[in-house]
Amino acid sequence: MISAGRDFLKSNWEILERYVSDQRKGIEMPPFEKPYQKDAFLIKLPDFKDIADFKKKSLFEAIENRKSHRKYDGKPLRLEELSFLLWTTQGIRNVTPKATFRTVPSAGARHPFETYLYVINVEGLEEAVYRYLPLEHSLILHRKDRYLREEIIHATLEQEFVGQSSVVFIWTAVPYRTEWRYGPASHKVILLDAGHVCQNLYLACEAIEAGTCAIAAYSQELMDRFLGVDGQDEMVVYLAPVGKISKG
Repeated sequence: MISAGRDFLKSNWEILERYVSDQRKGIEMPPFEKPYQKDAFLIKLPDFKDIADFKKKSLFEAIENRKSHRKYDGKPLRLEELSFLLWTTQGIRNVTPKATFRTVPSAGARHPFETYLYVINVEGLEEAVYRYLPLEHSLILHRKDRYLREEIIHATLEQEFVGQSSVVFIWTAVPYRTEWRYGPASHKVILLDAGHVCQNLYLACEAIEAGTCAIAAYSQELMDRFLGVDGQDEMVVYLAPVGKISKG
């Protein structure tokens, strides 16, 4: 079994060595985030650094207490808390012409994800689907519909707790951002990168007395349709409802 695993890794590496990436061909790099209309209204996210809650718990405590939560107490998230969660999962610390350096690791700093939020109970935001713009640390309205809650519960195979959260983080992958550099080796590292993002969400939730539960059990077709993505150049890969949890 170990030998077979080594052969698999060696084979993948040999393929990558022979592959001439679009980057090496001089093809223009894909954008760091999906474009949007420049006259669109952006919701600027507030500063979160004065939130007292996440300063009360050490990193050791956050890791020690990390667990999946499927029951929430119904209290809304503050917009500052949502801002903090978004920064910890896809926030940008530095931008260069070829890369963004964020709060999570990514192969080649390619960061192939878009973050969508189905907001249910967040102070200052109406119930709707938003997209996070990491370069601007802002939100843009993506979709409004009176049946969003019913749709997402159905798309997540009737997992009712999804609709009882305050916000559902939905990550899509835009594969070409990574394929531009790594070609056939991209799809493995994209999925590894998704795990980095969601783990940061778990720890950040611990810091603000919130909870989350990563979900990979969903209908691909229905979740892609929920966001209006094509399932080819962009597709849902992971989601995680977030809500406040009782301290008792």
